[in-house]
Parts: sequence; structure tokens; C-alpha cells
Amino acid sequence: MTKNFVEELKWRGMLAQIMPGTEELLQREMVTAYLGTDPTADSLHIGHLCGIMMLRHLQRCGHKPIILVGGATGMIGDPSGKSQERNLLDDKTLYHNQECIKRQVAKFLDFDSNEANAAEMVNNYDWMKDFTFLDFARVVGKHITVNYMMAKDSVQQRLNGTARDGLSFTEFTYQLLQGYDFLYLYEHKGCKLQLGGNDQWGNMTTGTELIRRTLGSEVETYALTCPLITKADGKKFGKTESGNIWLDPNRTTPYKFYQFWLNVSDDDAERYIKIFTSLDKDTIDVLVEEHRQDPGRRMLQKRLAEEVTVMVHSREALDMAIEASNILFGKSTKDSLQRLDEHTLLDIFEGVPSFEISADRIGQPAVELFTQDAAVFASKGEMRKLVQGGGVSLNKEKLSVFDRPVTVDDLIDGKYLLVQRGKKNYYLITVK
Repeated sequence: MTKNFVEELKWRGMLAQIMPGTEELLQREMVTAYLGTDPTADSLHIGHLCGIMMLRHLQRCGHKPIILVGGATGMIGDPSGKSQERNLLDDKTLYHNQECIKRQVAKFLDFDSNEANAAEMVNNYDWMKDFTFLDFARVVGKHITVNYMMAKDSVQQRLNGTARDGLSFTEFTYQLLQGYDFLYLYEHKGCKLQLGGNDQWGNMTTGTELIRRTLGSEVETYALTCPLITKADGKKFGKTESGNIWLDPNRTTPYKFYQFWLNVSDDDAERYIKIFTSLDKDTIDVLVEEHRQDPGRRMLQKRLAEEVTVMVHSREALDMAIEASNILFGKSTKDSLQRLDEHTLLDIFEGVPSFEISADRIGQPAVELFTQDAAVFASKGEMRKLVQGGGVSLNKEKLSVFDRPVTVDDLIDGKYLLVQRGKKNYYLITVK
């Protein structure tokens, strides 16, 4: 193999638990490994990225990755790390979510290669949909005792009062269903290794135990987990006040996505650039050293934001995100504003003072609109004085005449006006 997968994960801080013999197996042969994700939404978010990056590194180290979309298990819900039972999804929603996830994962893994380690995507609904309860009880249930299942941390936490509603039988059986996935993939795909987040360790070891008890103790399968990523202050990674940071640009704009990475702390940037990019160790070591010498330049954050935005979106999306950042923080033009889509415009100016004015007021002098209709200025005299001093801009262009008419041609995206007072004070006006 060109690289040692386990060593790659270790230096990147992406290895939590590993079963004995796993590294030796990976050094001995090309290994097929899988990672599961439940299609509970039509997009992955950055909380999923560590697992997806594990598969990316696995393939680059010469092994074969399988991404399992849990069409069947997604209908049930996994108690691991959860305090409440999930809402169950219908067939149509699950299929839609799976197709969206497939398109996103294709940016990270090579599904089209002619090599033996080309990535695959599978759906456990395909082998579970015709599996009757009696078959399940006979093929799977008889091999794993209730005592074994009860001992799992994820089950104990739910049973010992940390959740209001206890644990349903449906969720209790989840570890058996996930275990059967591993058994099925071993028998049909030669899959010997399961990857996942550290909260999945209990479910994953149930899978190796089921295989051993079903096929014999000489059959060896393995499990390897990555840590659950947190911020330097111990808080949950990837959550903001407005919710998750999604990979779908319709849920989280590339501008907001880029800004998330750009604004992480220095300590987090050092960890995240190893976990969430494919940059090699030498390159990262140089970046870290340069950053430590001059933290104010935020070189780590800029490179991190660049690499992840290009990987998840595109180079064009990165360029647009940088241009959008310059609108608020640097020099830009009206043309830059006009190129923005509505979601990005609203993201950039989220939190700035905003006003609404009636469409029938368009055509009135600026001094009327920005003092009476929208209270950007306290008085006409104040606005006149600031305009004369070159301190007022409309849509990033200096206003040279305080009473010039504001027309339809001034509207951004057909309904917005951006007024700038001085260098840093912005006001967004919506015309309705």
C-alpha cells in the first residue's frame, strides 16, 4: 500500500478506537471497509465530514470504501448519542434524501475508477425490505443475547433515566440491524472493516460479534472509530446559532460556509486543517509554523476555509465567497453586489439595520427615502452634510447628489437597496 491508513489517521487526530489486528490487516491486503450514514435529511452537514474524510483517506491509501446509506435503519433511529427517539421517515422522503447524499459524497470519493478500490454506495433497504420478522429472529436474533445488548453504553444511558421516554423496542433492535449490515457486506462484498464515529463503537462491535457467532470464530472482522469532533471550548462542533452548517448550498450558502471555517479559533484551525483537508503533513506543518509566527494574518484559517470550500462546493464558489466577503470587509463595486444571489446577499448583511419601503416610493429623491421612509439618517441636513463629505454610498457607489432620484435601476435583485454611512455602517432596505 502507498500509505499506512492507520498512521495517516493518527497524525491527523482522526483515530479514537481500533480493534487489535486492524492495522496488520490493512498492511497485508487491500481491505474493503464501510461507513454508514442515516438519510435523516437531504444533505449531510459538517458533522458528517470526519467520517467521509476517513473514507477519502482509506481510498487514497489503496483500500476500497463503501458508503452505506441506511434506508432501512433510517426508518428506525439509532439510540447512540441521542436522548430522544427519532422521527420515522416515509419511503419517498428517504429516497429523496439518499439521492441528494449520493451526489454530495461523489465529491469526496472516486466512484468511477476502473481500479479494484473504486468506491461503492449501498442501501441497506435493498437487503432488509424482504427480510421478515421470523427470518430476522432466526438468522440474527438467536446469536446475540439480551444481556450482551443491555450492556452497551448507548442502551444503558437511555434506560437509566437520561431520557424522558426510555428506549423503545424498535431502537433497542438497532444494534442488531446494524450488525446484520456488517454480516451482509462481509458475505456479499468481502467487507472486513467498519468505520464510524466513536459513539458507534457499541453497534460496530455487535457487528463483529454477530459475524463471529454466525460464521465461526475463525472469521475475523474489525472496527475503527474517529473521535467526535468538538471545538476547543468543548462545545459541539459544527453548530451555530442558526443551526447546522450544511453541505447543500441551498441550506448553507458557500459564503456562510466559507465564513464558518474562516472564523474558527487558532487552536481549532490547527486541528481542523488536519481532519478536514487532504493536505499532507509537511504542508500542514509549514502552515502551522507560519501561522504561529504571525497569528494576525490568520493563514491557517484562510487555507482551511479555501480547501474545504473548494472540496465541498467548487473553486468558483470559493471565488464568489471571497468576493462576497470583500463586499462587507474590503473594497468592492456595484457589479459585485449585482452578481450575488439573494441568499448570499441576506447572509452577508444578516444583523445589519434593515427597513422596508413601499415600491410606489421608488423614483423619490434619496434624501426623502433615507430620512422619512427609512430612518438611515436623523435628518435631511445630516444626510446632506455627509453626502457633501463623501460619506454616503448607495450600492457601493458614492452618492454625489443628496437629492438624486432612486430608481428601479438601483435595485439589487429587483428589491434591495444597500446604503452605507461612513466606512462600516450598513443599512439594507427591502422594497415591497
